[in-house]
Amino acid sequence: MTRILLLLALLLAPLALAAPAQAEPADIDAAARGVVRIVIFEKSGDDLYPLSHGTGFAVSSKMIVTNAHVVAEALNGGEFEGDRVIGIVPPEGDSPAFARIVKINQGTDLALLAIEGNLRLPPLTLAGGSPGGSGASVTSVGYPMNVDRAQGLSIRDIVRSQPPVKSRGFISGERPSRQFDTILHTAPIARGNSGGPLLDNCGRVLGVNSFGAESDGTDAEFYFAVSNKELIPFLRSNGVSAQLNDMPCRSLAELDEAERERRAAAAEAAREQMQARSEAASERRARLQLEAELAVQEERENRIAGSLLLLLAAIGLGVLGYMLAQRRQKELETGEALAEAQVEQDHEWDDDARKALPEWLPYACYALAAVLAVAAAALFLTRPGLDAIDRRVAAALGEETGSEQVADDASAMSAGKFVCTLEPTRSRITGDATRSINLNWSAEGCVNGRTQYGFANGQWARVFVPNEEDVVSVARYDPQSRTYQADRYLLSRSAIAAARKARGSYQAPACEAPDGAAELGRSQEAVLAALPRQPNERLVYSCQPAN
Repeated sequence: MTRILLLLALLLAPLALAAPAQAEPADIDAAARGVVRIVIFEKSGDDLYPLSHGTGFAVSSKMIVTNAHVVAEALNGGEFEGDRVIGIVPPEGDSPAFARIVKINQGTDLALLAIEGNLRLPPLTLAGGSPGGSGASVTSVGYPMNVDRAQGLSIRDIVRSQPPVKSRGFISGERPSRQFDTILHTAPIARGNSGGPLLDNCGRVLGVNSFGAESDGTDAEFYFAVSNKELIPFLRSNGVSAQLNDMPCRSLAELDEAERERRAAAAEAAREQMQARSEAASERRARLQLEAELAVQEERENRIAGSLLLLLAAIGLGVLGYMLAQRRQKELETGEALAEAQVEQDHEWDDDARKALPEWLPYACYALAAVLAVAAAALFLTRPGLDAIDRRVAAALGEETGSEQVADDASAMSAGKFVCTLEPTRSRITGDATRSINLNWSAEGCVNGRTQYGFANGQWARVFVPNEEDVVSVARYDPQSRTYQADRYLLSRSAIAAARKARGSYQAPACEAPDGAAELGRSQEAVLAALPRQPNERLVYSCQPAN
């Protein structure tokens, strides 16, 4: 039985590995914020009559892309001999607006519209690389008419803000049609979806949904999208610089797993390095121990030998002094020589007669012998003991450790100017990311001399909630690893409103204000609690000193 289960596991393993990555719902929802319903109205006096509708999406805050056939009716004369206008219905919140046609390309079925009025939309990012091979997961986003009918919506209900419909499928291949390059896929679309985006798993636009395959009156099972090979040149030719991203689409789960593996590898490398240092230190200590033992032994032997030589010299001088004293006494007793005092008193002293040895000479030998004896004792007593070996080893190791510590302290200095470079392999990039940033970091958490970061839970962070766009950014910096990380949350209107309300509950302190970092760290928790569990985009930068 075990063998059968093992065989089944081996057979199913390739299928599991080949399973396509699932789309990130948060990224699809973020992209859907810029998908709009396009309604063609006929104007008669002050009244507007809806004629047809389709889908479009923002490529800048005021520019929208759709299919040429979606806005074709706006070019025709009306039944009431009035003007036909294009209405833009956002997916949430804002009131509808009107748009004008900037450019139509019938050959590629693309149209570019400009929003009139105050409506601004979050632009979608275009995938700059290949859309992926067959089997890659994709999502269609738009406003299909069959869903409207199923909900019982009237033609007038479509002017109310509603979220677009998302449907998933797979790429079936890239097939250039007679007129333009298309992507064949199975993410269902219907009438009303035309002009909507075809998204990859990171919410980036792969193409513009255009039409479905004919299937004898039944719903088509294959669908076509105008690829970015047509869309990007079309936009550039009309002066639109859309956000492009040619990085691989990676999920946060993949990034987190890769980051765990990277940290585990770094920890293992650090452990091996520490073990190597420990072994090197042990070898160094053993060598220092041997050197210290030999040096102490040599010094002990030298001092003992020196003390013995001095002692022998002292004994010799003592014996010499004694012999000189005996000789002088004998000469004086036998009259062979006279003392100096007798010579001075006897004026008839024969110069040829010999004087006796000086009286002080034996005493000088005794004194010098005593000095040598004391020196020998001092030399013997001050010889190094066995404990000197440990002291010398500790002193030698202390000098080395001290120099290494100075180097470590120098390298650990975290304040200063840095150039931070994006690491694509550690990042999840869904938009047009900045490749490098300049960072002037102070030890108190002040960035570029004007932005105070908060400190909480062992992390330096700053939360940014702008009023101009529905995005919350959380910037984090780790001074030890010199890693700068920016997480971006693309939020709905209700979610950004909650984040702005939480941000309005506190005032960010100025740089280096007393207890400013801790206070800001506590205050920012309210905004962080209002954010989704995962960001839509994560940019990781590695920082190096600017010099």
